[in-house]
Amino acid sequence: MSAYSENHASDKSVNELNQSSTSEPFRIVIIGGEAAGMSAAAKARRVAKDASITVYEQSDVISFGACGLPYYVGDFFSDAGEMSEFSPEQFVARGIDVRTRHQVTQINTAEQVVHVHNLTSGEYFEQPYDRLLIATGAEPVVPPVPGLKEGLNNGRVYCVKTMKDGIYLKEAITSAEIRDIAIIGAGYIGLEMAEALERQGKNVRIIESASHPLAGTFDQEVAEWVMNTLDKEGIHCHWQESVESLTEDVNHRLLLTTDKGQYQADLVVLCTGVRPNTRFVSDLGLEMLGNGAIVTDDQGRTNLPNIFSAGDCATVIHGQLEKPVWIPLATYANKMGRLAGEVMGGLDKHFPGAYGAACVKVLSLEAGRVGLSEREAQEQGIDYQTVVIKDKDHTNYYPGQSDILVKLVYETVSKKLLGGQIAGGRGAVLRVDALVAAIKGGLTTEDLGMMDFCYAPPFARTWDALNVAGNVAR
Repeated sequence: MSAYSENHASDKSVNELNQSSTSEPFRIVIIGGEAAGMSAAAKARRVAKDASITVYEQSDVISFGACGLPYYVGDFFSDAGEMSEFSPEQFVARGIDVRTRHQVTQINTAEQVVHVHNLTSGEYFEQPYDRLLIATGAEPVVPPVPGLKEGLNNGRVYCVKTMKDGIYLKEAITSAEIRDIAIIGAGYIGLEMAEALERQGKNVRIIESASHPLAGTFDQEVAEWVMNTLDKEGIHCHWQESVESLTEDVNHRLLLTTDKGQYQADLVVLCTGVRPNTRFVSDLGLEMLGNGAIVTDDQGRTNLPNIFSAGDCATVIHGQLEKPVWIPLATYANKMGRLAGEVMGGLDKHFPGAYGAACVKVLSLEAGRVGLSEREAQEQGIDYQTVVIKDKDHTNYYPGQSDILVKLVYETVSKKLLGGQIAGGRGAVLRVDALVAAIKGGLTTEDLGMMDFCYAPPFARTWDALNVAGNVAR
């Protein structure tokens, strides 16, 4: 990106830095030891074999994937350690200095030094760097609702972000006294938590301020299928309803007061989204989006020399819009972390672009999306059309047939695919992968209508639902 060319031109190569000093190796420092940070460390080690690589992680867990938390709480698996792919000792064996319980409190960009606090010993020290990666992820958003913070402090309100969050919540719901649970927010995690808690035999209530679930990413047609599934499965849902306070009633049960009513609960799970964890670097002069996400180019570089960023704290380049956007997904954290590690190690690699491919399982329903939603196409001023079809996932005579919904967004004149959303039973989401390739490849609805998909009675009809949608869109 041209906006960064001047700063990037000043970055020295790994070889130049190694040759400039015979006393010290090339130094890579990574702040944050989750998906992006550890992917970067592993790849940088393979590329720059003689480099010094140090990772500072504030918690005592690395390589942690928060996506597994709802399924751990729902007892789909029992070992919390399975959510952490590698241990610090495994990375140390690779020659990577991993320091857990260490918080980077400040970055001196002029001297290329980070200030670090050892949270165990209380010691403060400085660490110089030649390349720095900020991979500090995201933090939960806690709305300014009276009583929420107090609930978080006394163990009656839970977020779902860290491994400890999951462990504490799963332990709490084992109590027979915890029967009614309210979830605030109906994004991906909120819906997954609804399934997890329903599976654990709890009475679940969802309160969402938007008109439908997944409002930021899915269009109304798919959202209605999600709403119908929640209703059918006995989840109490309140749309376009905002929580105004959290108190206790006379029996010491929680009482949520909204702009439309009051509801009792034994426990509250807060799923109101996340924001980039970048407040500690807000005064460095880093270019950021309005929400604090660090703007990066297609190599993970920021606008400051020798500073990179990746993961949920940073942007990615959108493959269609060709600009930095914030999409906090584990897939991009891993890919951009790996790519940043390669570039910091001296390779010339570029990210091919994000298309917003995402999916969620809501009880018996799967829903997935990719590319531009109808709302996003409107915001971009694109001349577009949409088509929505309802079909069956496989042949009538094979058992277990279910409905499937496909929505396509495409350019009016060229018929070029812009986006797609799918909802249905088991296996429906995997069709989104075909749409990813079609959109990235610049295919049209006509191409989709005649695309060669696998067919056998258990998996599809001779004309797959995607074929049907493409043909209807002509």
